[in-house]
Amino acid sequence: MTQSPYLTPAHEKLREKVRAFAEKEIKPLAAELDEKEIFSTELTAKMGELGLFGIQTPRELGGKGLDTLSYIIAVEELARVDSSQAATVAAVNSLAIAPIINYGTEEQKKKYVPPLTTGRKTWAFGLTEKNAGSDAMGSETTAELQGNEWVINGSKMHITNAASEISAGVTLQAVTGMKDGRKRLSAILVERGTPGFTTERMTGKLMWRASDTGRLFFDNCRVPKENLLGEPGQGGRIMLNTLDAGRLSIAAIGLGLARGAYEAALAHAKERQQFGQPISKFQAVAFKLADMDVKIELARNTLYHACWRKDNKLPFAREAAISKLYTSEIAREVADEAVQIFGAKGLFKPTDVERFYRDQRLLQIGEGTSEILRIVISRHLGA
Repeated sequence: MTQSPYLTPAHEKLREKVRAFAEKEIKPLAAELDEKEIFSTELTAKMGELGLFGIQTPRELGGKGLDTLSYIIAVEELARVDSSQAATVAAVNSLAIAPIINYGTEEQKKKYVPPLTTGRKTWAFGLTEKNAGSDAMGSETTAELQGNEWVINGSKMHITNAASEISAGVTLQAVTGMKDGRKRLSAILVERGTPGFTTERMTGKLMWRASDTGRLFFDNCRVPKENLLGEPGQGGRIMLNTLDAGRLSIAAIGLGLARGAYEAALAHAKERQQFGQPISKFQAVAFKLADMDVKIELARNTLYHACWRKDNKLPFAREAAISKLYTSEIAREVADEAVQIFGAKGLFKPTDVERFYRDQRLLQIGEGTSEILRIVISRHLGA
């Protein structure tokens, strides 16, 4: 990997620390956790002890107070070994902590954020429903203000960090009325254990099988009026702004996965002998490896530039969309070529490339499908 002008010695030190942790603590367990669909609270706690939750959170709220690129490097290095663990960290940082810090009251920040920086508690981001995803206005979950309480009814699905015993609650989008013929969307914080709020784990996934994915159900669930995040009717903007930043973490997962698949393919190509020499010596394989290296280098530069813009308070929504779109596409291409280089061996468990090949598939869907991202980018062009 070439030196990037965006990186400092502190960034490189963090990369070394997270990579060493991922190799020692996660890699020996990744195949088993994937096969058995186990969400490991033990690994999550260890990642908390390493400081990976709340990595950008202010120190006064229990975090490390580091920059965006530090966070992205951490997610990248986890995904180089296991996307499930990277997804757990990304969801807590980008989708749980970030909107509370950006839109919450001081009381909400002090109450909800510090526990999430420890790795002992997670939190969910409730947007997706049966008829809502790319179309956020399709939300059907409702929250009606009755006196000093919101009464919530509806459901959410495909939600990360939603159903395990350490999931502490959810920030959900709900319809809180109508204005000028359009749904008025608001964001509300709902704690686990609130009467009328239940969860159900979703299994049988193709990818990220060791992450916690669930359905959420709300049946006359009552929460205090003060649990509103931001202003009434601001929910859509909160959700979409959160996704802009969250796209950087999905891009980091794509970059890390691609790097892991490439490194596995390169090592295999140097070891595998055919016709009396390593297959890496054959031009057909060497060119595949060269193309993989080029794509990873370009993806990294694109992603790090988007992080630099965010850290320097510059507009970054377009750059985040570009980096998420590009890294998700090259993760697919690199993982596919890695399997090709492995040949039949790459089609069987527990090879890492078999898992990488499955794990990459979500990246073109989560936090903005590739189709939606092309719309986002085209709008920035005025098209």
